[in-house]
Amino acid sequence: MEYRFKMLPSESWWGGTAASDQCPLTDRSDYHQDFTRECGNQTMPFFVSSLGRYLWSDHPFQVDVSGGEFVIHGEDVRLYQAGSTLREAYLAAMQAHFPSNHKRLPEAFFKTAQYNTWMEFTYYPTQEGVLKFARKYLEHGFAPGIFIIDEGWHGRYGDWEFDFARFPNPKKMVDELHEMGFTVLLWVVPYVCADGVKFVRSLRPLVGTDPEMAKTLYMRNQQNDVAIIQWWNGYSAILNLANPSDAKFLDRQLQHLMKAYGVDGFKFDGGTPAAYDSSNVINGRFATSMTPHELNIAWNEFGARYPFHEYKDTYLGGGKNAIQRLRDKGHRWDGDGINQLIPCALTCSLIGHPFVCPDMIGGGEWSYNFLPGFTIDQELFVRMAQCSALFPMMQFSWAPWKALSPENLELCRQAAQLHRQLSGEILALVHEAEDSGEPILRPLEYNDPHRGYAGIIDQFMLGRDLLVAPVVTKGTRQRKVVFPAGTWRDEDGTEYAGGTEQLLPAPLEKLLWFRRVR
Repeated sequence: MEYRFKMLPSESWWGGTAASDQCPLTDRSDYHQDFTRECGNQTMPFFVSSLGRYLWSDHPFQVDVSGGEFVIHGEDVRLYQAGSTLREAYLAAMQAHFPSNHKRLPEAFFKTAQYNTWMEFTYYPTQEGVLKFARKYLEHGFAPGIFIIDEGWHGRYGDWEFDFARFPNPKKMVDELHEMGFTVLLWVVPYVCADGVKFVRSLRPLVGTDPEMAKTLYMRNQQNDVAIIQWWNGYSAILNLANPSDAKFLDRQLQHLMKAYGVDGFKFDGGTPAAYDSSNVINGRFATSMTPHELNIAWNEFGARYPFHEYKDTYLGGGKNAIQRLRDKGHRWDGDGINQLIPCALTCSLIGHPFVCPDMIGGGEWSYNFLPGFTIDQELFVRMAQCSALFPMMQFSWAPWKALSPENLELCRQAAQLHRQLSGEILALVHEAEDSGEPILRPLEYNDPHRGYAGIIDQFMLGRDLLVAPVVTKGTRQRKVVFPAGTWRDEDGTEYAGGTEQLLPAPLEKLLWFRRVR
């Protein structure tokens, strides 16, 4: 069905997907998303307004915004008036449709910076390289924290065993990482290579195994053959985590990694609705009554059983307390670069995902490494670290001691130190959000409505009383800061009156942030 909803004068809207940096939407916006086909990054069938309204459906829909009007093709789309402010609308929608499940998340995610091997090694990490990578962070003054060994630690996808040629003694490696103070996560996807050992043996069970499981494993086509899909690394079978056999099959492998090697948890990647769409199947169509979105939900809910986890592509994940990361950004200032961090994170927060981590500092889109003449923009790297410092989480992946001069390396270390310095306040907000479901990272409009702040996308609030104004444009050494109601104090003790705008110095060595003191 088609639904049409007119925007009100001066109304701003957030919602849909964290993959887009176009929010807030206004009567000047031109916005098109089809959530029935793809939900890259966090996605909800939900939009929320600065004037106390919200749109909700229990089903994915296609949305077009132009001329100040929402045109939505879907089922059971409803417009609600839930108050007069963004916060009132968000709280009403959250309590009605995606209330917090009150799950407690490990504090380690929020106390210090996180570290990921992806941009340093891409597909080719080694045991020696991983340990050296971890030690170098400590040697350069970074505190130990969550340490994610990303893609490439394994053999065939779906076998989920270390590649012993590159990781000859994974137990020793994990033990050493633990001794350094790190918590170790491994990258996994629901894809299973059809020439992998586990795949072959799972379909031809050995004596003592369950022969019935072999008949039900994996997504099947209409001929009941294993369906083969295309994904970003080739062609594979795909697990159906709503199927007890598939869930048991994967859980056994992950439990083995935890018990045999001491691994603490997993980064759950892939499994998007598009991956579960029948049009993606090479040898027919899926034989299932479940929708691609339901299968994506099952993938993400499977991972929730592990306290240490990370997600990136979730549909209808609002209220399900989980660690969420923004999708991979480019090493650039505009387009899909640093300019997207704040607006995408604000949208992510306002669709029910308080526990948001920006993309890897420097950008996690690895293909930039292979562009002819590519060099790292050190200013961009530093500004991404500063922008990330007062998110609920921050994550390094490039080796900053290789990428940066000693002076710029020090600035990144200071950003990580600031996050650690304020970790007590961040954790207090995390615990509050675990219960209340309210965003941790907020647009100024959320706390201080109807004062003309809705369009500000280069500042954000951390809770109610911390104001953060990073620099996200190249060569900028001063920037305008908008101060909401109250009195605001910077790190040096200088105070600024609320309800004002100030043009302040922003040298490369400085992140502008302020505390509301009264």
